[in-house]
Amino acid sequence: MNVEALRTYCLTKPAATESFPFDEVTLVFKVGNKIFAMLDTGSRPTTMALKCDPERAVQLREEFDAVQPGYHMNKKHWNTVTVDSSIRSRDLQDWIDHSYELVFQSLPKAVRAQLSE
Repeated sequence: MNVEALRTYCLTKPAATESFPFDEVTLVFKVGNKIFAMLDTGSRPTTMALKCDPERAVQLREEFDAVQPGYHMNKKHWNTVTVDSSIRSRDLQDWIDHSYELVFQSLPKAVRAQLSE
C-alpha cells in the first residue's frame, strides 16, 4: 500500500480525523482526539505506527521483520511497521482496524456513543 492508500483506508474508520500536529511529514489519525495511527509520509520505505495489544505486538514482531517496537512511542503498546513488499495489504488493514478498535474502546462510553451517532 502506498501513502495515499493508507491515508484513504484510515479515513474510512468512523469519526477518524487527520492532521499534521508534529511536523509536515507525520500524518496523524485520531478518533475521539486520541491517536490510532501515525504515518511518516517522508520515509522511504513508508513507515506507520499503530497501537497494538501487548501480546499481539510481540507476536507480530516475531513473525514479521518489518514490524518493530514503536519508534518514539510506548514500545509495549505501539508497533512501527515498515510498509514494504513483505507486508500484505490485508494484514496492514487488519492492524489498522485493530489499532482503531483499541483506541475507540478506550474512549469514555459517552464519547463512543456520540461518535457512533
